Amino acid sequence: MSEQAAAPPVAGHGAATLTSVTVDAYNAELRDKDGFLGDRASKRAFWAILDEWRDRLRDLGDDDPLGEGATEDISKRKLEKLLQDERPEAAALVHGVIEEFAQELAGVTRRFLKLKGWKDTQRITVGGGMSGSRVGQLAIARASLLLKAEALGVELLPITHAPDEAALIGAAHLAPSWIFAGHDSLLAVDIGGTNIRVGLVELNMKKKDLSAARVAGLEVWTHADEEPSREAAVKRMAGMLTKMVALAKSEKRALAPFIGIACPGIIEEDGSIDRGGQNLPGNWESSRFNLPRALAEHLPEIDGHATAVLMHNDAVVQGLSEIPNMQDVERWGVLTIGTGLGNARFTNRG
Repeated sequence: MSEQAAAPPVAGHGAATLTSVTVDAYNAELRDKDGFLGDRASKRAFWAILDEWRDRLRDLGDDDPLGEGATEDISKRKLEKLLQDERPEAAALVHGVIEEFAQELAGVTRRFLKLKGWKDTQRITVGGGMSGSRVGQLAIARASLLLKAEALGVELLPITHAPDEAALIGAAHLAPSWIFAGHDSLLAVDIGGTNIRVGLVELNMKKKDLSAARVAGLEVWTHADEEPSREAAVKRMAGMLTKMVALAKSEKRALAPFIGIACPGIIEEDGSIDRGGQNLPGNWESSRFNLPRALAEHLPEIDGHATAVLMHNDAVVQGLSEIPNMQDVERWGVLTIGTGLGNARFTNRG
């Protein structure tokens, strides 16, 4: 890897005005006396509900259809199989957990809709790992029905792209228009509390938009298993990006000198993180740390050019992947079910 100074960002990091949308609000932290409301509709909340139901069965002396293993070791695929189980109580257990979680998701969504920045939201796409499973899709659909029954004028839909790919494709929507003139691919990074994903995104601009963009190369690192230092995480990301540059070169792609980054938290214009990065390895909210700048020290050159880096909130970037599917509404949002509940609201421009 060669050290270089990154090109200036093409727009302010965390910008409210992007090419296709205005970001009306993001990273809202709703609270009540028990803490963050979003935690009630997080990935951990779902597994906590399942664990509670398993405890109830044991207390009643009933057989647990999930066996003796710990709840955190149960896969979503196993739950999906139980939905088809010929034992009514086994299927009912999963349906019950889905219903309880859907009630929480609907309740949290109601609170978002009361916020000024979320007024008159017409559609919400729900992303994160659960959106890619049948269990998660049923929970989203049930929450949507609950909200529709209240005539709130909003529907919930699972995000279109695979959980590992949505934010990487969304990062393409951060790029300036000049990127699309002479390049067919770009690099993207999706940073989460559990995983860091680096991707090579093929733009597929034949339709003059990004509706056919796809991830042509992907590497996922589960950093939570290794608990690296902040500096080690930056170096690992740089190494992953270098591999994607090499992949693009081997495939003779016209790779753009641009990297879009999705990162948790409130992203300041200079690329620092004001708050919301508590689940990342090390202290990313330090006034002495700037991820785009730190990453620039290790960035590979792309076709001899300095690389522009643009960073925005991870829920915002994941939501941007849905722009082609939101042209029939004006005001829409995204909720991402992950370590916490990411959120962003958009208004289409033009």
